[in-house]
Amino acid sequence: MSVVLGIDFGGTKIALATATESGRILRRTRLETRARDGAPTVVRRAVAAAHDLVAETGAGPLSAVGVSTFGVVRGERVVLAPNVPGWEELPLRGLLRSGLGVQVHLDNDVNAATAAEVRWGRLSGVDTGLYVNVGTGLGAGIVAGGSVLSGANGAAGEIGYVLTSPGQPAYAAGHAPLEEYVSGSGLARRGSDLIGRDVAAHELFEMRDDPEVAELLEEALDRLGMAVANLAIALDPERVVLGGGMAAETSVLPRLQALLKSAVPFPPRLEQARFAGDASLVGAIALALDARDAQDALDALDALNESQEATQEAPGA
Repeated sequence: MSVVLGIDFGGTKIALATATESGRILRRTRLETRARDGAPTVVRRAVAAAHDLVAETGAGPLSAVGVSTFGVVRGERVVLAPNVPGWEELPLRGLLRSGLGVQVHLDNDVNAATAAEVRWGRLSGVDTGLYVNVGTGLGAGIVAGGSVLSGANGAAGEIGYVLTSPGQPAYAAGHAPLEEYVSGSGLARRGSDLIGRDVAAHELFEMRDDPEVAELLEEALDRLGMAVANLAIALDPERVVLGGGMAAETSVLPRLQALLKSAVPFPPRLEQARFAGDASLVGAIALALDARDAQDALDALDALNESQEATQEAPGA
């Protein structure tokens, strides 16, 4: 038996897990990212932790690795990733492949979480679907033909940059307009300004009896709902799945579902994601299994080609 490995790089922590070929998690570990040490050191520490974890698991050789990261994945590198100094300059996929000695499937954290929902969660068996993650940041994963869509630049689903009004400061000015209104960090910043002290997004939902806080939350949910409805109109998904911390707030799903029903000609079913706090790590395992499946398919094709060539070269063929 072989095992696969999932690695989830976050701004403050790195989570790792080994799993069976069916996706059952065997062992987990985590370590601080320590971004101040710089990107090369962060990767070296992750590779060392991965080797230790595979050895501790003791269930067989490593067959594939899936990696979830902040930012946008473009080939070997990650862009729009200010969390760790030097992260954008690293050939991350190649470094991990060299350090771990197996095939590596690298994607951003939201696409990884989407892959988990496709393989085991609420998007399983869905041809066209949408995963929306509202946590510290904001992003979406788009499913087409049963697979997660990356886009021409690896940036499909980067809905944090969606414009919410004409003429507002946008990407070129260092802004992510929709994310600044509806993400956990955006809500916390605006709520703190409103109240006059530091508050977290979840605290605002606990304070919604305050008319000003209620207005702030309603505006954020309206903007989020408009974005999700517009995506649903454009993509015609069968199902929309909401993940991240905001998905757990009981008032959010009914409000979004009502807007979808009123705005979308063919309203999709809206559900809370199956995977919550460890969605990106479970997604990294899903990416590893995708990489293993792809390698198995290539190996089978190579074997078939070799067999056909041998048949053609045989005497009397």
